[in-house]
Amino acid sequence: MAVEEEGLRVFQSVKIKIGEAKNIPPYPGPNKMRDCYCTVNLDQEEVFRTKTIEKSLCPFYGEDFYCEIPRSFRHLSFYIFDRDVFRRDSSIGKVAVKKEDLQKYHGKDHWFPLQPVCADSEVQGKVHLELRLSELITDSGGLCHKLATRVLECQDLPIVNGQCDPYAAVSLLGPSRSEAKKTKVKRKNNNPQFDEIFFFEVTKPLSFTKRQFDVEEDDVDKLALKVDLWNASNLKFGDEFLGEVRVPLKVLGQAGVHDAWYFLQPRDNGHKSVKADELGSLRLNIVYTEDHVFPTEHYNPLRDLLLQSAHVQPVSASAAHILGEVCREKQEAAVPLVRLFLHYGKIVPFLSAIAHAEISRTQDPNTIFRGNSLTSKCIDETMKLAGMHYLRVTLKPIIDEICSDHKPCEIDPVKLKESENLDTNRENLRQYVDRIFSVITSSGVSCPTVMCDIFFSLRESAASRFQVDADVRYTAVSSFIFLRFFAPAILSPNLFHLRPHHPDPCTSRTLTLISKTIQTLGSLAKSKSANFKESYMAAFYDYFNEQKYADAVKNFLDLISSSARWDQKSIETPIMLKEGSVKLIIKRFDAKGSGRFMIKRAQGRNRFGLKNFKKRWFRLTNHEFTYHKTKGNAKGEGALCSIPIENILAVERLEEESFKMKNMFQVIQPERALYIQANNCVEARDWIDILTKVSQCNRKRLSTFHPSAFLNGHWLCCKLSADTAPGCTPCTGGLPANIQLDVDGDRETERIYSLYSTYMSKLVKMQEACGSKSVYDGPEQEEYSTFVIDDPQETYKTLRLVISAVQTLEQQHTQYKRDKFRKTKYGSQEHPIGDQSFQCYIRQQSESSTYSI
Repeated sequence: MAVEEEGLRVFQSVKIKIGEAKNIPPYPGPNKMRDCYCTVNLDQEEVFRTKTIEKSLCPFYGEDFYCEIPRSFRHLSFYIFDRDVFRRDSSIGKVAVKKEDLQKYHGKDHWFPLQPVCADSEVQGKVHLELRLSELITDSGGLCHKLATRVLECQDLPIVNGQCDPYAAVSLLGPSRSEAKKTKVKRKNNNPQFDEIFFFEVTKPLSFTKRQFDVEEDDVDKLALKVDLWNASNLKFGDEFLGEVRVPLKVLGQAGVHDAWYFLQPRDNGHKSVKADELGSLRLNIVYTEDHVFPTEHYNPLRDLLLQSAHVQPVSASAAHILGEVCREKQEAAVPLVRLFLHYGKIVPFLSAIAHAEISRTQDPNTIFRGNSLTSKCIDETMKLAGMHYLRVTLKPIIDEICSDHKPCEIDPVKLKESENLDTNRENLRQYVDRIFSVITSSGVSCPTVMCDIFFSLRESAASRFQVDADVRYTAVSSFIFLRFFAPAILSPNLFHLRPHHPDPCTSRTLTLISKTIQTLGSLAKSKSANFKESYMAAFYDYFNEQKYADAVKNFLDLISSSARWDQKSIETPIMLKEGSVKLIIKRFDAKGSGRFMIKRAQGRNRFGLKNFKKRWFRLTNHEFTYHKTKGNAKGEGALCSIPIENILAVERLEEESFKMKNMFQVIQPERALYIQANNCVEARDWIDILTKVSQCNRKRLSTFHPSAFLNGHWLCCKLSADTAPGCTPCTGGLPANIQLDVDGDRETERIYSLYSTYMSKLVKMQEACGSKSVYDGPEQEEYSTFVIDDPQETYKTLRLVISAVQTLEQQHTQYKRDKFRKTKYGSQEHPIGDQSFQCYIRQQSESSTYSI
C-alpha cells in the first residue's frame, strides 16, 4: 500500500527470517520443556505466527515472512509464547525494535535479548488533544485562570479480547494536586471520537485588578496534564491500560493554546529490570525497506537504459549487467531487475542475452549454470514469480498429503526407529517419489509460457555452444527446472508458499529424501548411483534405473523448452506433444467467404447426427496439428489434414446447443474451423490447454470468436446472419499458469536506483577500470579483476549514463528531504509528538515564537 505525499508515493515493506530462540527459561514444574511459537507484530497487531515447536527451550523456527506494511507503525515487535497443556498461551518475552532503529540491523543476523512483557508497556495508537488557558470570572466577581482540556479523538488503539471499549481519564498533575476526570466509554471502537472538554483550575489570581495571566515560572514547570486511555472491561481484573500522554503546561507558550496529536506512551511503574539473557534471546534477520517513488517521468532516463540492456553489444556493457557486477550479492540485483523486465515484457530477450554470454564463457558443459551468477539468480527469480501458480497446481496436493499422513520414509538404517521396518519405509518413499515424478513430468502443458520461452533460449544456446554433447540441450534446462525449481520447492515448501510453515522434522526428512531423488532423476546424469554419497540412497535409486524415467524426463524437457514465440522448426526433430482419437466436423470457407460444412455422413442423411462425426487419430507436435484416418495411418507419411501451428488463430470450447453434444471444442484457422468432440471433459480440457499453449503467441490470434456454430442461416450465439461476422465473445486468455504480475515499474526502478546509489563507489571504480591498462593487457591491478568488462569503451559509455541518471535522482531525493523537513509540523496527525519528537517540537516552537512568562 502506498502513501501519497504531494505527488510522491511511499511504500514500506519488511522481510524477516525468524531463526531460533535459545535459553528460554524452563517451565516451573516436573516437565521443564515448553511448546513455543513466535509472532510478528506491528505495534500490538499480530501479522504472522510461526508453527509451535514442542518440548524445547531452544526452539528452531527457520521461517520467513514478507509483507507490504499498509499503515504507519512505531515498533516492529516479536513475541515468544508458550502453549501449555490446557492450550492457554502465555507470553515469555518480546523483542521490540523502533522503526527508526531498523536500519541498524538491516540484512544482518542478530541475537536480540528477550524483554519482559508488561501490560503497562503494551501500547499503540495516538490521541488528539487541545489545551487552552482561559480567564474566567468567579461568582464573587474575581478572575480565575483555568485550563480547558479537549480530548478530541484517538486512532489505531489496540483490540483487546476481540474488541475495544475505550475511555480517557484526564488529570492535572502538580506538587499538591491530582484530580482526574473521565470521558464516556465508546463501545467497540478503536478509533473513538470523544470530543469532550474538561476544566481544571490552574492558579489563583495574584490580584483582582490584574487583567492578564501571570504565574510564577516554577509553578508552570511543575504542572502537567496527563491523559490515560483505558479499555473498559467486564472482567473482575479491572480495566486494561492502553497508553498515556503527559503534556507539560510549558508547551502552551505565550499564546496559551496548544493543539497537537500525541503517540500514546507506556506507563513507567517502576518494574524491576531484567538481566540480559534471563528470558533467553531470539535470532532475527530483518530487512526493512522504505521506497519513495516519484512520478514516472523522473525515472525515464534510468529505466530506458535498463530496458535497452538486451540489445547492448556486448551485454556485459549494459546497465542491467553492470548492476549485477557492483552489487555485493547477485540476488540484490536480480529481484528488481526481473520484476522490471517482466512488467515491460522484456524478460525473455534480456535473460537470453545474459545466458548466451555466460554459456559462451563456460568451458565445460558439466558446469553449465552451476554458479550463483546474475543469469542463474535472474532465472531463479523469474521462475518463482512466473511459476508460483504452476507449482501450486502441480505439487501442493501431494505435498499436503505427505505433511498430513506422516508415513515413515526413513531409509537410513542408522536413523531407523525401533518400531519401523526398512522395507516398508522404502516402499512408502518409492510411492511418493513415483507420484511426484509423474505429476511433474505430466505437467508440461501447465508450464508458463514465459518459462518455456526462457528454456527454449537456454536449450538452443547450450546446443550451439557444445555441439558434441547430445545431452546438453536437456541438462541446460534441467539444471533450472529440477535443480532450482521443483527440488527446492519439495525440500522447503513453506519458502514457495506451498505450506504455511516449515514442516515438522519427520516430514522434513521425508521431503529431503524425495527432493534428492527427484533432483537426480531430472539431472540425466550418466551414472546416477555415483551421485549419492550415502550408500542407502544409491541402493534406493536402483528402483529408478529404468529407461522409462529418462525418457519421461526428456519428453517433459522437450515440451517445456518448446516455445511458440520462436521458430519451432529450428528444432530439427518434431516433438510429439499429444495424440489420441477424437471425433470431428469441419467447417470450411470457400474463396468467396461463404461458409459450408464439409461432412462425411451416411448415405441419404441430411441432418447432423452422431454418424456425421468421424473418428480420427489426432497428433500434435511443436510443428503442426494433424489428423489421420486411424492410428496406424499416423505412422505413415500421409495425413488427411495438416495445420501448421502458426495458422491456429484460437482454440475455444463449443457450446452444447450447436450439435446437442458435450465435450466439444473448436480449432479456428484463417479459412476453416475444426469442430472436435473429445471422449470426456478431462480430455477436452487437455486438448484445449495444450493447443492454446503452443499457439497463444501467434501473431494473428483472434480477439473474439463465436462460441456456437453457424446453422440454419445464422450464428446460434449472436443470431447474426453473416457467416463471416466477427466473433461476439472475447477469446479466453492464456492458461491459468501463465504469469499475471501486479508490478509497479516505477517502484522497481526506484529500488534499482537505490542499489546504484549504495554502490556508487564501485561504479566509479568500474569506470576507472575501463581506462586501466589491466583491462587491455591483463589483470595487473587485482582490485579491477572482479569486474567482467568485455568492451571497455561501451562499458564506460554506459557507466557514464548510469552515474548521470543516478546523480539526477539523488538530487531530487535530497531536495525532497529538505522540503519535507521544512514542512514537517510535529504534532500534526501525520507526525504525532512522541518520546523522540518532543524536543523537536519544542525547538520548532521556539524558532517560530520566543517563549516567555
